[in-house]
Amino acid sequence: MTAQTPSKTGKPPRKTTGGLTSTGARKASAKSNRSRAREFALQALYQHLVGRNDATEIDHFTRDLAGFHKADAAHYDALLHGSIEQGAEMDALILPLLDRKMEEISPIEHAVLWIGVYEFQHCLDVPWRVVLNECVELTKEFGGTDGHKYVNAVLNGLAPKLRAAEVEADRAKGNAR
Repeated sequence: MTAQTPSKTGKPPRKTTGGLTSTGARKASAKSNRSRAREFALQALYQHLVGRNDATEIDHFTRDLAGFHKADAAHYDALLHGSIEQGAEMDALILPLLDRKMEEISPIEHAVLWIGVYEFQHCLDVPWRVVLNECVELTKEFGGTDGHKYVNAVLNGLAPKLRAAEVEADRAKGNAR
């Protein structure tokens, strides 16, 4: 790597390493088809939460976006439609862990929390730590400055309830957070 000059703040710019952007997010070429499905589901859920757009219309629009063909379409479908259908039930699980009203949560964080809760409940083939990591990464890439910390805290609080046996097994091995 070549030498980098400090920025105006005096800090050196972040170095990019294999598969990561300068912000630490994964480059598009390094993303799995499920990670891409989560990204498209996030965009679609954002449209639903902000614009209250119809799920079918959102779905048609999203499938026409560039790169959708690289996403796991079945996983995207499950995340989008499952989250919208079960949104009220998922919000009931999330709300006790919030330090503010649901209306004060950014739509990005809200949508990512829905994705995390949905995967905890219905995608048992995805380890809970992978769900947590993927949701943190989504929030780092698309959310506000510290939104990923908030998402991490809420999903970490829900994991023992929604994936009790798996979290307990990790704790027994000394791997839980």
